[in-house]
Amino acid sequence: MKTQKLFLSILIIGIMSFSSKAQTADEIIGRHIAAIGGTENWSKIKTIKMEMAMKMQGMEVLITATQANCTAMRTDITVMGMTGYSIVTKTNGWNFMPFQGQTKPEPMTDDMVKAAQDQLCVLDKLSRYKETGDKLEDLGKDDVEGTECFKLKLTDSNGQENTFYLDAETFLITKQTVKTNLNGQVMENSIGMGNYQKLDEGVVIAMSTQTQGGEIEVKKVVINPEVDENLFKLPN
Repeated sequence: MKTQKLFLSILIIGIMSFSSKAQTADEIIGRHIAAIGGTENWSKIKTIKMEMAMKMQGMEVLITATQANCTAMRTDITVMGMTGYSIVTKTNGWNFMPFQGQTKPEPMTDDMVKAAQDQLCVLDKLSRYKETGDKLEDLGKDDVEGTECFKLKLTDSNGQENTFYLDAETFLITKQTVKTNLNGQVMENSIGMGNYQKLDEGVVIAMSTQTQGGEIEVKKVVINPEVDENLFKLPN
């Protein structure tokens, strides 16, 4: 009888601990969504256009990203007097990078298209994890360059892992790591985010992003511009 009671006590404590942990993770995400402007404001965004600049090896790279929310995205890149682009839709993707020696657009592999799907939606992946069905793990807290952060990991149906580090005070994402399988190779990228600003539309966006290629500064954001759907089609 004592053994049964001990087992039941351990089981109850385990269940309570798990429930508390899951609730804590959802609470963190709820605070994060509120910090970036709330789902109501983000749901009003149908299209978005961002003009950015990046310093890379002494050169300035100009980047224009245009999105139709959760449908398609085009990124135009100008460097060394040449302009290339990357187009991703729900089913296809193409790259044309003349500064990398390409002479015509080349289709993305299926793995590349799958990995890029998270970028199609304007609201970050962490805020949408319930609707996408990703597995959520609460990894406790971690330190990111002296800032105490909540650490949450999402794993999607393709096995891609996204780990988010949220400032414990502001609940804004300071860092995100992405681990994915591309063409048989496991790749991991890390992105730092900062200089958050609130736009007139009520949403809060990181205006500075630190990537492995360099720091990207957002110069201009236009919410709900008119976008020709042909922009996301492969030019003839």
